[in-house]
Amino acid sequence: MKTKNSLCILGVMGLLLISSCNRGTQQYTDTPTSGEISISADETFKPILSAETEVFQALYTYAKINVTYKTETEALNDLLKDSVRLVIASRPLSNEEKDFFNKKKFYPKEVKIAIDGIALITNKENTDTMMSVKTFRKILIGQLTSWKQINPKSKLQETTVIFDNMNSSTVRFMLDSVCRGSKISDKHAALKSNAEVINYVANNKNAIGVIGVSWISDKDDSTMLSFLKKVNIVALSSDSIATAQNSYQPYQAYIAKGYYPFTRNIYAINSEPRVGLATGFAGFVASERGQRIILKTGILPATQPLRIIEVKNDL
Repeated sequence: MKTKNSLCILGVMGLLLISSCNRGTQQYTDTPTSGEISISADETFKPILSAETEVFQALYTYAKINVTYKTETEALNDLLKDSVRLVIASRPLSNEEKDFFNKKKFYPKEVKIAIDGIALITNKENTDTMMSVKTFRKILIGQLTSWKQINPKSKLQETTVIFDNMNSSTVRFMLDSVCRGSKISDKHAALKSNAEVINYVANNKNAIGVIGVSWISDKDDSTMLSFLKKVNIVALSSDSIATAQNSYQPYQAYIAKGYYPFTRNIYAINSEPRVGLATGFAGFVASERGQRIILKTGILPATQPLRIIEVKNDL
């Protein structure tokens, strides 16, 4: 009788162990090319991610990537809260953020996937289409407040800089790389997206918009072409005075050669503790095919070679 009871107990324990193991293996249902995940991305990079997810899901029909676009701060907070395992952002994790993950035995992987440009756009009625970084800095911090201070012949009035969001990566770039310790003037404003910035500038002749280059760079995208028809793209100069010879628009070749001053890296940050769909998608974006997609969006891929042809006019 004791033997039967012992066998019965062992049988139940075996079933519980099998059940427990099954639950452990079922908590992950995705693979590198199948399943469904959510990721968070800086809204500035929406054109890039939309193109990448479209191709990835066409290749791997059992995969579904749900991208939520938000500010960079919000996206990175999602990663810290473990709401998502993959984030696309314009900066790597800070040492404090890495320590936070490491204490939990997580070791996030950071992959540089592209070099982005930040574009300045103006209204079609604005004839000032060149500007030095020094001049734009003075506008940002409130030292220059009218277009006549920049160009006495200008018929425009107060300068107003419009951002996509006050917590966006473009604002952080301006604070870190342009303002250099000074504050952005309170007279400038922010909306909710890059598309809203473009439309605002198109309808307000005094405004300067700050947007991601990919929003106006893909010549095969009808939406991007319609945006380009609405605004001017400012040519920027690193010299004190902007001229036609030292000012550059944010084209891929000028970003690649370092002529265009407002550039930054884009990273895929993956905290997935296994090889799942987040790892598979991040790997795809960094692959040759994914890099070619980035090349098409108008920004500079991190690894795909860019062929630059210089045409010289011999007089």
